[in-house]
Amino acid sequence: MAVSQQQQQQQAVSKPAGGKHGNVLPLWGNEKTMNLNPMILTNVLSSPYFKVQLYELKTYHEVVDEIYFKVNHMEPWEKGSRKTAGQTGMCGGVRGVGTGGIVSTAFCLLYKLFTLKLTRKQVMGLITHTDSPYIRSLGFMYIRYTQPPSDLVDWYDEFLDDEEVCHHGWPL
Repeated sequence: MAVSQQQQQQQAVSKPAGGKHGNVLPLWGNEKTMNLNPMILTNVLSSPYFKVQLYELKTYHEVVDEIYFKVNHMEPWEKGSRKTAGQTGMCGGVRGVGTGGIVSTAFCLLYKLFTLKLTRKQVMGLITHTDSPYIRSLGFMYIRYTQPPSDLVDWYDEFLDDEEVCHHGWPL
């Protein structure tokens, strides 16, 4: 049975127990790269979308609105922008190895969220958001890339049986 958004926020704002307490989130890993694949990060930082349009967004709420209106998939590369013809195995592009392409809007916005140094309350606002599965997905990705691995189960646990689907009809 689904737990209401308000109940999830009340139960989880104090989670996870690990790391710093309160609204400040610990940051795990590299404080500059967000632990992103180097090719993805390079493409984000050189993207006109990130450098121009996202530069103008200064607040959490502006970025959440941008996610709502602009994100329509969660993959790192825009469809058809990677030259993977003839590559096989690890160089086939599936694992982020090989030639880059046009980095996706979702990954640009993920890194923009990182630059805002989100609070625990803001991350909870993302993962319990009811307007868009992409807002929720980016919240979960933010956790995955920035939080200590030992805390991931605490963050994800109550969402594992979530039945929300994206516009393709696939589970998040």
